[in-house]
Amino acid sequence: MGVGIKDVARAAGVSPATVSRALGKGPVSEELRALVEAAVRSTGYRPNLAARRLRSQDSGTIGLVVADIRNPFFTAVSRVVEDCAYRAGMRVILCNTDEDPEREALYLRLMQEERLTGMIFAPTRATLDQLAHRALDFPVVLIDRAGPGGQHDAVVLDNHEAVGDLVAHLVERGYRRIGGLFGNASTTGLQRRDGYVAAMQRFGLQPDFRLLAPSAEAALQLLRAWLADPQRPEAIVASNSLLLMGTLRAAREAGLAIPQDLAVAGFDNENWTELVEPGITVIEQPVEEIGRAAMSLLFERLKTPTLPVRKLVLSGRCVARGSTASRTS
Repeated sequence: MGVGIKDVARAAGVSPATVSRALGKGPVSEELRALVEAAVRSTGYRPNLAARRLRSQDSGTIGLVVADIRNPFFTAVSRVVEDCAYRAGMRVILCNTDEDPEREALYLRLMQEERLTGMIFAPTRATLDQLAHRALDFPVVLIDRAGPGGQHDAVVLDNHEAVGDLVAHLVERGYRRIGGLFGNASTTGLQRRDGYVAAMQRFGLQPDFRLLAPSAEAALQLLRAWLADPQRPEAIVASNSLLLMGTLRAAREAGLAIPQDLAVAGFDNENWTELVEPGITVIEQPVEEIGRAAMSLLFERLKTPTLPVRKLVLSGRCVARGSTASRTS
């Protein structure tokens, strides 16, 4: 027979009701709470979390729904969110959607059933549009993606500024035919596309970009034909790390040397971007700040539900490496 709450009460010398209050963060003194927690450890008691959820509107659980866990950006942000939740004594349910609105709808229903405390969410464009008209039982903080005049708190990168920095960097190094690869599933890809177009026009250059599924495989397939064109780009800007990897694979397959035949720049300062030869020029996103800020906004929203909706826009940093060396060198 397993250890029950009465066994914990006997070990602590208190009533079962006191044990329930202490484990449920109820009104007990810190001395009593410490006594009960010591009894829990000594008896090996494991609370029935499902039953506790039925008795409470607060599950002590954060939902984290990301677009593609293979994308190093989301992997890094997920780690920060989990660390913050752990320190706050909360659990995390992680869901991966593969940029699929149907899976997003499924996970939103799951989160409702789990009586979440709150959710961190990176939605597709389709689901982002629907969120403004959908009532949820918990607060949501958006990461990486947010529309204008949103109904939910959000933490995003200044995408126009970031991609503009990459274009300016390439122009300064003598590149003129600068192509762009942008994911078509999220507002992030479209914002980076718009920032690229604006930057190219600012320098009097002709934009030349492709919208595609944000995956390495999609980039490889598209670039096979593009890089075979005699008027192929002198440089490629890829809007996420998966498209960046696809670009490098396509260049290698085509026998193009980087940067002599094709300069390459993209997003996310992963270890591999520094270790490959030559190193890859990237925009370093403040992933730790994004994760911490998202959790901070969520905790503040839980404490004060009537706060105005807030949108934090953070800046990236251009890390220049050999993949975009000057054309005159």
